[in-house]
Amino acid sequence: MLSSSKKDVLCGLSLMNSPDFLAASLPLFDDGEVEVLEWSFDVSWENKLEDWASELVSFYSIENKLIGHGVNFSVLSGKWSEAQQEWIEHFRQECSKHSFMHVSEHFGFSRAGNVIQTSPLPVPFSKGALALGVERLKLMSEIAKVPIGLENLGFAFSLDCVKEQADFISQLLEKTDGFLLLDLHNAYCQIANFKVDAEDYFALYPMERVREIHISGGSWSPDKDGNSIRRDTHDHEVPDEVFELLLQVLWRCPNLKAVILERLGNTIRSQDEAARFRSDYLHMKKLIQLFCAESYTDVIPPLVSNRQSIQGNTQVRQHD
Repeated sequence: MLSSSKKDVLCGLSLMNSPDFLAASLPLFDDGEVEVLEWSFDVSWENKLEDWASELVSFYSIENKLIGHGVNFSVLSGKWSEAQQEWIEHFRQECSKHSFMHVSEHFGFSRAGNVIQTSPLPVPFSKGALALGVERLKLMSEIAKVPIGLENLGFAFSLDCVKEQADFISQLLEKTDGFLLLDLHNAYCQIANFKVDAEDYFALYPMERVREIHISGGSWSPDKDGNSIRRDTHDHEVPDEVFELLLQVLWRCPNLKAVILERLGNTIRSQDEAARFRSDYLHMKKLIQLFCAESYTDVIPPLVSNRQSIQGNTQVRQHD
């Protein structure tokens, strides 16, 4: 049976259509720990869902606990393409078959083809690009008839680009009455890569519009000067810094509905990594439960300052 906390902030997983995800997450599903399921529906248009994954999608849809997450629409591509027209038609079919709590897409564009290890790229902020984004988000809204949101990027070209993305997203959401999917690992990438203060970063965004939060892991890569760049690769455990950011933002998000743990399929390579995946999820859920059970001001400061003691008490971040 699915359960939820007092303030109805649901905790869930991003569904991956891979055997390693099934093996790692099955104990969580069996124990009723997964309160909501996020599904990147457009990924399955090219790679048919396994029967077990399809059954999960159907179950959470019937329970009205299914979240839709698009990857390939490319909201801000300048030219309307045949691929986007096909995406819209497939999206229309998905919305007729499934009951979504809400649906999100990525800010930016991603129409460069099948590029390995790429990510959506930012678009220069202009009146034309803003109008284009508004038009396409409204089209999604007309089809889905549920709230439509945008996810903040993990990639930027410069510190000015970091700020411009926030302004662009804020205006898109204001003009479409959309919600913000706040990806905290994406935020961590920009905070680490451009040495941005976390408080300053979140002040750029309309936090009252946050309806969903993502947490995930990633990796470090060297640049041409030998410095480390944080990348949103979704292929490792959640770093402590991302849990810190979760604690830092919860009180700012009065309209938060769900917090989702993401990890790409075929990246959980051992029993130990599977155990850590479950541990990350349970730790995330414990923090949300503690937050929802108390007032913002009474709970969050102690959680931030005493995270290690809470981690030890709950024993959910330890290896199984």
